[in-house]
Parts: sequence; structure tokens; C-alpha cells
Amino acid sequence: MHGTRTMIALLALATVPTALALAQQPAGETQQAQPAQPAQPATPLEQLPVIRERLDNGLRVVMSPDQTIPTVGIAVYYDVGSRNEEQGRSGFAHLFEHMMFQGSANVGKGEHFQLVMNRGGSMNGTTSSDRTNYFETLPSNELELGLWLEADRMKSLAVTAENFENQRQTVMEERRQSYENRPYMLSMLEINELAYGDYWPYAHSTIGEMQDLQNAPLQAVQQFFNTYYAPNNAVIGIAGHFEPARAMELVRRYFGDIRPSEIPPYDPAERQPQTSERTDTMVDPNAELPAFHVAYHIPQSREPDHYALELLAIVLGDGESSRLYQKLVKEREILQEISVSTDDRRGPDLFSIWAILASGHTGEEARRVIFDEIQSLAQRGVTERELEKAKNRVRSSFVFGLQSNLSRAMRLAEFEMYWGNAELLRAELAPYTGVTRDDVQRVARQYFEATNRTVLDVLPAEQERAAGGEG
Repeated sequence: MHGTRTMIALLALATVPTALALAQQPAGETQQAQPAQPAQPATPLEQLPVIRERLDNGLRVVMSPDQTIPTVGIAVYYDVGSRNEEQGRSGFAHLFEHMMFQGSANVGKGEHFQLVMNRGGSMNGTTSSDRTNYFETLPSNELELGLWLEADRMKSLAVTAENFENQRQTVMEERRQSYENRPYMLSMLEINELAYGDYWPYAHSTIGEMQDLQNAPLQAVQQFFNTYYAPNNAVIGIAGHFEPARAMELVRRYFGDIRPSEIPPYDPAERQPQTSERTDTMVDPNAELPAFHVAYHIPQSREPDHYALELLAIVLGDGESSRLYQKLVKEREILQEISVSTDDRRGPDLFSIWAILASGHTGEEARRVIFDEIQSLAQRGVTERELEKAKNRVRSSFVFGLQSNLSRAMRLAEFEMYWGNAELLRAELAPYTGVTRDDVQRVARQYFEATNRTVLDVLPAEQERAAGGEG
């Protein structure tokens, strides 16, 4: 529905110059026939080249050629994240983000980095609750190298006792440095555990629990790789300066003989609705100022209401011109910083608010202003100017975020994996531009009841005390 309204509006706008030109012609003057104009795309993305292929072993390939810059982006997405982990085996998906650089049958330990960087390229990998990805940017004449490297570790990663123990220690140290020894970071894990409760896929952290990592047997780690790192559980995105036929020839050459695996179905128990507000307080010995999280349960990404909720988050707390920044940081100086966003998960999602208090203020004081502002939006809605500004922010962020070859390869692979068709990316702006003020007001009324809310206060060690309730 939203996409249809957007297309009509854009087509109507496209006819305005022609109508004005005709209206300004002198009376009685013969009108000359005008050459037919090509139809305008509904969004700037509609002309994005997208070529989809699938190998016999189940490997999906998405290509987007663009001869503008002589580089190529390669992104390999595996349909495994922390949501796929068994209880007692947390951290396995993230562990393999590290293991995948420890060598394979034809590539020595650390050599993947050297081969890419010595040719002027860059590379990395990341893990989330929903997927694991590995990616490179290379000069366009090195496409074959990138695909060969990715295929070699897909088919023959060195999951040895030595590599496993080495990377287990690396991940445990990463948890200490990135979470346990940094202010507020453990609270980023705690809010998910509190909000999701018994819903294991998103309640536990991607980094994993120390005890689970310590107890993990090598056999279980090897089985995890053999199960999930298979062609029928992967998508390759390729974007940039290349010829699709040549790229597919290379993909078939290097990936075609890799055997598929039997992937266990992802079928978690349904998340049970929250029926009362959840609150908790944690002490953070690394924090200097109090802070807090507020989370509300919302639908998964790309559901119709999610688009309206994303725009609502921008109006509330995205940037210095947002409502809550103006009131709580600039005018009243209750907060030092605030951010509002959707978490954008494939499954049940959260609408998240994060704030650090200014000295001398309390979380309860700040939350009263936040809840009042949400109530105001539910009663009176957003202004047309606010909504248009939020849409412009989404539009510019979305388009600029696809400018590099690597970013296009990544987004296309992600859409193919998450939603089953990378071509959906072409029309992804339309649902945002189709959101109305009524839509935003409706979701403000629907999702922000206290019974759908989780609050986590974070106190510095010297301020340890029971946090006050909202009343």
C-alpha cells in the first residue's frame, strides 16, 4: 500500500513540468508533438543492477556490476549467528569469525590477510545474532583471488586443536577488553537478556559467556563448522567492476565442488508476549555517570509497522535536532547523551532508548520526560515537517550507504539471505516514503504501553542503591 502511494506521487510530480509548459504556451499556438519520455523509476534504487544465480550445491550468488571504479567488493554471508547456538554453546558463531582467518588447505595461518593487503585490498568479518559475514575489497583484476580465498576456507578450514585453543583465548580476551573493562558495555548485553527473557535466540550475547567458551569441546566446534559453513547455507555478493559471466565461471570453478550440508531448521519457540513492565538495576564499576536503557517489543524488520517505528525513532532521538535531545540534553541538561533506534533484527525486534545522565540527575527524572513525549506523539502525532525530515534522513543514509562496491555487495547478500530475494532492495525506500503521519501516530499508540516496556538502570559503583520506580 505504501509503495503504491509513493509511485503515484512520484509519477504525478513527474508530470508537473510538462503541464506547466503547456499551460504557458500562447493561446492558439500549435502544439508540437513531444518525443516520448522514458518512464521514471519509482525510486533511485530501481535501476540498481541485480543478477541472481544459484549453484547445484545450493550456493546463492548475487551480482551488481558497475564499471565506474576499478574495484570489486566480495561479501560472503553465512546464515548462522548467535540465534542458531544451543544453550551452553554460546559464542560459537563469533568464535568462527576468528577461526576463519587461521588457515585452510592451501592458505597458511594469517596468509589470507597478507594476500589481500599486499594487493591493495582490505578485508574483515563480523558476527551478529542473525548472520556471520566475511568481506573483501580488491582491485577488479583480483576478483579471482578473493573468490579462491573464500572457497578454500569454506571447504577446508583448519579447525585444529591448536587453532581452536588459540582463538578461544583470543575471544575471551576480547570479551574482557570490549565488554568487562569498558563502561556501560555489559549493560548492552544485559538489556537484551532482560527484555527477551526466555527467548534464547536474542536473549544471549553474540560474544558468548566465559563459561561456555571455557567448556567448549573441540568436537562440538568442528561439528558447528561442518553444519553451518556450507554452500547451501551461504550467499556471495559481488559488486563493482567485473563481468558477470566471468564471475560466475570463477564461482563455479572454486565453489562448485563443495558439498552441501544438512542444515538444521531454524524453528525457535515463539516469543511469549510481555504482560508487565520489567525493571532491573546493575552496577557498573567502570561507569562514571548513571545511565539507563528502555526497550519496547516491536515487530521484525521490514514488517509494515517497523518502517513507521524507524521514522518515529528518528523524530524522538536521532541527532541534535530530535525532540528528546533538544529537551533533555540542550534545554534541561538532564542527560549528557541520548540515542533512540530500532535494533533491526530478522526476528522479534526492540525499539531501544539509551541515555547517559548528567551529574546530579536520575533516570526516573529523565524517563518521565521521555514517556511524556511518547504520549504526546500518541495523542497529537508528528508534524509534517518532522516526518519529511525523517524520511530525508533515511533516504540519504540509504543511498549514501550503497555508494561503495563493498556496501552494495553486503546489502544485496543480506537481502538475499534474510528475505529470499536481493531484488527487494531496489524498492526498499518506498515503504519509508509511504509512511503517513497517521501511521506514526498509530504505532506510537500501539507499542509503548508500560506492560511492553523493559527498563535497566546502570549505576556507578559508588552510587549502588535501589533504583526508583516510575510509579
